[in-house]
Amino acid sequence: MTLLLLEALGALVLLIFIVWWTMFSGRKKGELPAEVEQEKQGDAKNPKPPRD
Repeated sequence: MTLLLLEALGALVLLIFIVWWTMFSGRKKGELPAEVEQEKQGDAKNPKPPRD
């Protein structure tokens, strides 16, 4: 029974570590400002033609 509880605890610790890792592994200075996000979305809607 103790082994089963230790295994469950280990799985829980691993799950918490994975969630923590993915939450804080994004951009170094947080999200981009709203203007930059809008420019990126505008570029996606109106892509530039490829150069020859």
